[in-house]
Amino acid sequence: MKKLVSIIAFLGVMTFSAAQAIAQDATEPVEQSFHQGIKNKFIEGGVGYMWPILICLILGLAVAIERIITLNLATTNTKKLLSKVEDALAKGGIEAAKDVTKNTKGPVASIFTQGLMRAPEGIDMVEKSIVSYGGVEMARLERGLIWISLFISLGPMLGFFGTVIGMVQAFDAIEAAGDISPNVVAGGMKVALITTVGGLIVGMILQVFYNYLVSKIDSLVNNMEDASISLIDILVKHKLSK
Repeated sequence: MKKLVSIIAFLGVMTFSAAQAIAQDATEPVEQSFHQGIKNKFIEGGVGYMWPILICLILGLAVAIERIITLNLATTNTKKLLSKVEDALAKGGIEAAKDVTKNTKGPVASIFTQGLMRAPEGIDMVEKSIVSYGGVEMARLERGLIWISLFISLGPMLGFFGTVIGMVQAFDAIEAAGDISPNVVAGGMKVALITTVGGLIVGMILQVFYNYLVSKIDSLVNNMEDASISLIDILVKHKLSK
């Protein structure tokens, strides 16, 4: 949680700095670079419509970055861990193996610890404990994905909301002028199109992060399942060799 708050604070400071730069650049009639063009389009899209879209991007990126860091820290070398557990079982029994897993970070080690705690009750209890705790660890890995999914949907929706408002403004201008010339409708149409583009960009960026996180979680879950089967095989082998 502290990690997520720190990321949001950092992104918020960067956004505030960018907002100050936007306000300054908007009054300077200089030749536009790509960066300045983006700033101007942000202003032309309407601050009231573009800021919520930008906030969705900031919050979505904060959650995604926090999840990426957490999932990378949760990655464990399962082959090395299994080798250590097997050596500990051979030399010091269940307690020695539990010491190894307790001193190792990650969901795989946590599942091993739960399984080893049930080892005296038999292999069946070990299997049940691993399956039950595996579901808990999987839920922890997937934590935060629902928020990224929300921002993926909310960003384009806010963009389309700005589109509708822009179209209303265009028709109001037509009604007031009694004319449908391009100059009359250009302002409202510009707001409509820019907010749509902004919302779609937010959705596309966050979708890439979301798919990466889902792929990473699937990989971790597969490792957890394979490692759990290997642990049960080691325990069976250990009990038979005693």
